[in-house]
Amino acid sequence: MYRTILTEGEISCERYETTETGVNLYTDNDDLIAFIPYGNLHAIINEDVYTDDEDETRSIF
Repeated sequence: MYRTILTEGEISCERYETTETGVNLYTDNDDLIAFIPYGNLHAIINEDVYTDDEDETRSIF
């Protein structure tokens, strides 16, 4: 699962594909959720990398 960080908020998606002008976001059924132009995209975060373990304190920003 990925979290896409935008100026206006966040969008979760199962996978994404990069294009020349932006990123296409998809569900787990390969339905297109949104197209995000690179100018509006701040980050794409792989949520599987970040855990809620108390021993680990990581900042994603």
